[in-house]
Amino acid sequence: MVGISIIFFILSILLSATAEASQCSAIGLPLVRKINELPQDNYGREGLSHITVAGSLMHGMKEVEVWLQTFSPGSHTPIHRHSCEEVFVVLKGSGTLYLASSSHEKHPGKPQEYPIVSNSTFHIPVNDVHQVWNTNENEDLQMLVIISRPPVKVFIYEDWHMPHTASKLKFPYYWDDFQSTAFAFCCYPSEPFIH
Repeated sequence: MVGISIIFFILSILLSATAEASQCSAIGLPLVRKINELPQDNYGREGLSHITVAGSLMHGMKEVEVWLQTFSPGSHTPIHRHSCEEVFVVLKGSGTLYLASSSHEKHPGKPQEYPIVSNSTFHIPVNDVHQVWNTNENEDLQMLVIISRPPVKVFIYEDWHMPHTASKLKFPYYWDDFQSTAFAFCCYPSEPFIH
């Protein structure tokens, strides 16, 4: 219960901090929103439910972005890395974090395994290759995810031995890609929208 209270406190600070700075409020987006009324999609990834709680394109966030992600049993993220910091707060369920912190090597290599459980948190350092799996057969894994420097550029790997130079850049990422150009120009009028 304390963990959920902390999460809502952090979210309220993030949302209130952007109230004055966000130019997107000029197009009628409400400052206070109910999470269950926000757009939710799986972006073609079976077993995923993604909600952007506070984002760069839709809400004008410049320093952080907040997502609510739910993974059904057996589902997972791709093996990937990005040049931003990432913090996870596990709200419910359990799973496994795979983390290869050998970013100075030619490829990620064999990752370390870390069990993750409800009411826990973990962070991913910049450019460390990682993957999150819901290894619980009976329950969804739901996490609040906070990233720095949105929108994120993601490099995806086919396996843990794929060279860094062969990883595939995905930018904009799935949930940034669907945002309309109007939101991008509203929030960043001096910067071109890359689609």
